[in-house]
Amino acid sequence: MSVQRTFSIIKPDAVKAGQAGEILAMIQKAGFKVLGLRMTRLSQAQAQAFYAVHRERPFFGGLVKFMTEGPIVVMALEREDAIKGLREVMGATNPANAADGTIRKRFAENIERNCIHGSDAPETAEVELRFFFSSAELI
Repeated sequence: MSVQRTFSIIKPDAVKAGQAGEILAMIQKAGFKVLGLRMTRLSQAQAQAFYAVHRERPFFGGLVKFMTEGPIVVMALEREDAIKGLREVMGATNPANAADGTIRKRFAENIERNCIHGSDAPETAEVELRFFFSSAELI
């Protein structure tokens, strides 16, 4: 295994519910080093661009609306096998199927409002990290 970078978003539902700190603590407890972190709010154009891969999917409009309804916390993370590790800590997309002790099992409302996003592959992580962070911002 090698040290890898990944990207994550604490979504508007979790930020609004005051869960961002607990979610970040779970991520750090899982051995992740935070390289970059900031709270921001996506415009409709930014959300559409970030989720462009889903443009033709029936849930795209709802996803863009959800992701622009409030602040989010974006994170650049690093550890060995980071992408797989973060996805394990997050749990299944549908919280009903998520393992006990995972972020989504603990905090997500449902499959649409699932409190956290994480990159699914090294190529995706690279694109998503560049979307939100310049190389100078990553410690």
